[in-house]
Amino acid sequence: MISSKLLGITTLLYLLCMIAHFCYLFFRTKLFKRIAFGLVTFAWCFHTAGLGFRWYESYQLGYGHIPVSNFYEALISLSWTTVVIYASIALRYRTHALGACVFPIVSVAMAYASLSPNVQDEITPLIPALQSNWLTYHVLTCFFGYSAFATSCVVSIIYLIKTRKTTDTVPGHAPAEPLLPSLAHMDEIMYKTIAIGFLLLTVGIITGSVWANYAWGSYWSWDPKETWSLITWFIYAAFLHARLTRGWHGRRLALISIIGFCCVLFTFLGVNYLLSGLHSYAR
Repeated sequence: MISSKLLGITTLLYLLCMIAHFCYLFFRTKLFKRIAFGLVTFAWCFHTAGLGFRWYESYQLGYGHIPVSNFYEALISLSWTTVVIYASIALRYRTHALGACVFPIVSVAMAYASLSPNVQDEITPLIPALQSNWLTYHVLTCFFGYSAFATSCVVSIIYLIKTRKTTDTVPGHAPAEPLLPSLAHMDEIMYKTIAIGFLLLTVGIITGSVWANYAWGSYWSWDPKETWSLITWFIYAAFLHARLTRGWHGRRLALISIIGFCCVLFTFLGVNYLLSGLHSYAR
């Protein structure tokens, strides 16, 4: 299939993106910076084309569904949304060095999806519960939310590392480093990505509830994935509450961000493989 070839090329291009970002990190030249972001744009276009062709091929087979119905499609789609969020942050804050942390994750996800014998990459028909337009609304909002949380987690880890290397940990007062945003900007990125992710996760939970009522006759059934999505929602709600009403900044919020993303990972991966429920088909 054309989509498999395009996504295979995309995997190789993301590996080149990772190498280019490491070169930029080590040599700190504008040339590598331009090469890195040029490769990101090129790879993302291939990625988008691959997803588009896979969607088209599903219609040719008579199934006609967005490519998010199994673990292979979930990984490649989640990688796509992660690159979109990263590119938006890189352009907004002129901080392309974060790609050295983001693209190893994206490359591993794409390579695992493409090469692992345990991941089925065939286009298959949807089970009856998934045959709804709500699939697109629910999954895409959740995936963009997860990608925003992943970006926040990466920034949070860098924030904690950076504060250990300076005696001044107050956001905005630490000496600037040429490759990374200031502590103040990283604090802002953490907050804004989580605010966006929280909004998207909220929409995802609401659309999922409406879809559940349509498919199973109940808005909420305390399925493990529903329960862990709600736990994740409460953790990020606590982050926003601490930021907006308590005035928290910096290290404490970075730790909450990392804890929240651990819950995201368990919601996305752990629930599918360790717990059984209505979402067990999403493997």
